[in-house]
Amino acid sequence: MKSKIFKFSKSLVKILLPKIFKILIKLKLNRRVINFLHEKSYDSNSKYNFTSLLEKFLEKNKIIALDVGAQGGFNSDAFFPKKYDHFFEEILIEPIDFEAKKIRDKKFVINKGLWSEKVKKKLYILDNRLGSSSMYEPNENSFDLHDIREKKYGDYKVTRSIDVECNTLANQLAELNINNLDYLKIDTQGSELEILKGLGKFRPLLIKIEAHFFSMYKNVPSWNKLTNLLYELNYVLIDWKGIGNHATRIPAEADLIFIPNFDNKVGKEIIMQNKNKFISLMLIFGQLKLLQIIIKRFGINDEELAKIEDEYFN
Repeated sequence: MKSKIFKFSKSLVKILLPKIFKILIKLKLNRRVINFLHEKSYDSNSKYNFTSLLEKFLEKNKIIALDVGAQGGFNSDAFFPKKYDHFFEEILIEPIDFEAKKIRDKKFVINKGLWSEKVKKKLYILDNRLGSSSMYEPNENSFDLHDIREKKYGDYKVTRSIDVECNTLANQLAELNINNLDYLKIDTQGSELEILKGLGKFRPLLIKIEAHFFSMYKNVPSWNKLTNLLYELNYVLIDWKGIGNHATRIPAEADLIFIPNFDNKVGKEIIMQNKNKFISLMLIFGQLKLLQIIIKRFGINDEELAKIEDEYFN
């Protein structure tokens, strides 16, 4: 009975939504409202609790995660529900000394920068907005497009710069004797492409990366170079979370989610080598329907997974 009521409710919502949308348009509620609702829709993932399933698949193994741009700690933006944080063995990259000291209690903290080669790079620090510090200088000419008011320009000014020793992602992990990487998150205000070039032999099961469509930093490589490289590495885009159009309709940036291309032999091999961790990551990120399609294709039989219903995307 409960299942029938639930299905009826979903059908009713689908009928009513177009009418509600027309009302919102008449009220002249702009795209920011729609964007807000879209952003909040990701919170639905926290309504699930896959803890018991994760314990079953991981069997006390940890998901090895590299967080590049770790200001505030691992999963500081709560991109996935924080109740799952303890399933990860996190490796944090934080080149700013005093920020690295805040997370020194963690097992793996790399107090260096990442790049496509071993090199010394200048890091432009914004003390008023540390999370916006970058290897690229802010471009004041683009501030208005990012809805940064003139009175706030000072917050985006470079207050100082430091020289940072950088190495490739692969080399840094090798120094820690880490041979496998399951989850990679890169959010570095423009350096994503150069960092990705240093991936070496590592092939994470899931990559979350920030793409700059219209960057507020000078000389950031075009976003399509980033996505092209990921496709060359045999990854496919499965989801994105827009950070916002800001002042205009020009897309500013977005968090993109990639997994190995499950549609070919190479991608399938990457997934099958660590299928339990792959399944766990897909559950954590709420990719339920896609997970069911993939495991069916791969001949992975699991009654619990087959019975899961995506209650918030149908």
